[in-house]
Amino acid sequence: MGNRSWIAYVFLAPVVLVMGALVFYPLLQGISFSFTNMNQYNMGSQFAPPSYEFIGLKNYTDLFSSFTAGDSVFRDVVMQTLIWTFVNVFFHFTIGLCLALLLNRKVKGRGVYRMLLMVPWAVPSFVSAYAWTWMFNEKYGLFNLMLQKLGLPTVSWLGDSFWAMFSVIAVNVWIGVPFMMVTLLGGMQSIPESLYEAARVDGASAWRQFWNITLPLLRPVAATATVLGIIWTFNMFNIIYLVTRGGPVRSTQILVTYAYQEAFERWNFGVATTYGVVILSFLLLFSLVYRRLLNTNEGVHY
Repeated sequence: MGNRSWIAYVFLAPVVLVMGALVFYPLLQGISFSFTNMNQYNMGSQFAPPSYEFIGLKNYTDLFSSFTAGDSVFRDVVMQTLIWTFVNVFFHFTIGLCLALLLNRKVKGRGVYRMLLMVPWAVPSFVSAYAWTWMFNEKYGLFNLMLQKLGLPTVSWLGDSFWAMFSVIAVNVWIGVPFMMVTLLGGMQSIPESLYEAARVDGASAWRQFWNITLPLLRPVAATATVLGIIWTFNMFNIIYLVTRGGPVRSTQILVTYAYQEAFERWNFGVATTYGVVILSFLLLFSLVYRRLLNTNEGVHY
């Protein structure tokens, strides 16, 4: 086997090269840019060499020292990112679990229901974002027209800070629930039916079966789906950018959209890459802590 191990490296080499060119090199370059004052004026061009300077940890110290300031943009964006992520993942998991439980039962037309519930995930996210933006239109949108028909006051869905965040969360929940539903449904269908039959023989109610059989055996799948959901939601750029562009007055900005704004609207590439490194650090730290907690709980349980 040892003499043939070089064959594995030969097949892995193209993957490593592509990953290095498309992932690792841009990542290292972005991290290096976060230690500079690069912007549109000093980044260089075909007519002038780059003139940006190495400034060490200044971008990071400026960023984190502003966290305690009275009007800290960084603190507001971090808090909005946490709210955005928690609320979305909570509803993704809760609604996805309920739908998975319903589809796991032998009901007539289950395949049709499953296909219809997959539509939000199958439709490209930018199409969904534009469709929902139209429905949230203050004057001609579907929701305000329905409120008018009911004799209720209309809502400035995208013009009010609270309702703007509510709107983008609603869009992202609608898009993200099918993934969680399918993942949890797959986990449920892998649970042996004999366990439920034995529980019914022992007189266990449907709730006891769910609590003592479904949830514990679904835990590995649910943990993985939750981690993926948190990472994707934390970095969900297109929904917020297409629906509200972070407004009104930064009320729906999250870290990834604010980093984009710094890079491609203010052209502060050094600051933007600093935000990117902070996002990566947050997600790595969360993944490590979450994995440690899961391993600790599994150790106690077993």
